[in-house]
Amino acid sequence: MSSPPDVPVLVSKTLDLSRRRGFITSTRNETGRLLATLAATRRGSLAELGTGCGVGSAWLHSGAPSDTNIITAELDPDLARDVQQIFSEATNVRIISGDWSVLEELAPFSLIFVDVREVMEDMDHLVRLLEPGGIAVLDDFTPSATWPPIVDGKIDSVRERWLTDSRFAAVEMLIDTSASVIIATLR
Repeated sequence: MSSPPDVPVLVSKTLDLSRRRGFITSTRNETGRLLATLAATRRGSLAELGTGCGVGSAWLHSGAPSDTNIITAELDPDLARDVQQIFSEATNVRIISGDWSVLEELAPFSLIFVDVREVMEDMDHLVRLLEPGGIAVLDDFTPSATWPPIVDGKIDSVRERWLTDSRFAAVEMLIDTSASVIIATLR
């Protein structure tokens, strides 16, 4: 995919942390640019479920209006602390040390970014976290040219459910030849 090689400063810092920590599956730049674009259309609160090194949150921050809050939860307290240091001057970003479910008390969200498969499986729970018209961006799918979607010889039931649930208008988008995301808007 064609895109500029430069990334925002906070994205660069979180990618550096990812390299130092040995994370090799951080948010792709293509996905990040999509997150920034979607965040630019949102108001209220945005969430990332599973901070990791903060790359997704940095992309959200790069596109979100300055009066939008970005909240993310990271289970590993040491990693959460490192990410908090990176975002120390970003007054609209809050990193919480804890399981993603701690975000329930801060819902509803106008956009949720999810790249943890187990969280994607709990569709009903995610619906309760979104405001009407809220967008869920689900990352880390392997493209499938068939319906139903088949990956590693099995039907991808998580993808199938998200793309067919009547509560959402949803689409799968190819990010590059080896990756896709689902964008689902709550009706």
